Parts: sequence; C-alpha cells; structure tokens
Amino acid sequence: MAKLTQEDILAYLDEATILELNELVKAIEDKYGVTAAAPVAAAAAPAEAAADAAPANVTIMLTGFGDKKVAVIKAVKEITGLGLVDAKKLVDGVPSELKKDVPAEEAEKIKTQITDAGGTVEFK
Repeated sequence: MAKLTQEDILAYLDEATILELNELVKAIEDKYGVTAAAPVAAAAAPAEAAADAAPANVTIMLTGFGDKKVAVIKAVKEITGLGLVDAKKLVDGVPSELKKDVPAEEAEKIKTQITDAGGTVEFK
C-alpha cells in the first residue's frame, strides 16, 4: 500500500462532497473510538466565568441543528451572508463558528434567530 502524503489527503478533502466527508468522520470515530464533537463539560466552566465578566464582544458558535436542519441552514445563510452551499457546510460541520467579535446585543439577536429556527448556539 502506497503511503499517502499530507498533500494527497488535503487534495481529497478539497474535492470530497459533504456526504463523503461526513462518512469519513464517522469512520474515523468508529475505528479510533474518538468523537468530533466539542466537549460540553469543558465549555461550561469558561462560559460561567465569561458571564460574570460580561464581555463586550463574543464569538457565536453553532452547536446543533436538531431536526430542523433546513431552517437552520436558511437562518445561517441570512445571518452570515454566505451562499446556500457554504451555509450548509457550516451547519454540517457543527460545532462551527458563525461570527467572531460580535457585540453581546447582536449576539443575543442571532441566538434568537438560530433557536427560533431549531438550532442551538453557544457564546465564547
């Protein structure tokens, strides 16, 4: 078996469809017993400290889309100004960064939009 180079792997990732990448992630998770999801417990402690400090700007992370994926994709498309394909990639890649350095007021509005569409978000 020929050894793949890092460039070969990156070239495959550039050309693969979302479905192929999703299957690849699942196969890696199954084979190596790992998960691609962000640890929830680790994020809880910094969130509490951040709430006490009341940061002026936050990063909005999409953490899930529930059973209303299409509605969440539409909301992400509207919020970010991305095209449909890019918005879908962002939703499929949860946890994903929606916006960075957003004022807390605007972040709350975005959170409301996403939760109304059926998704979940976290602030960092």
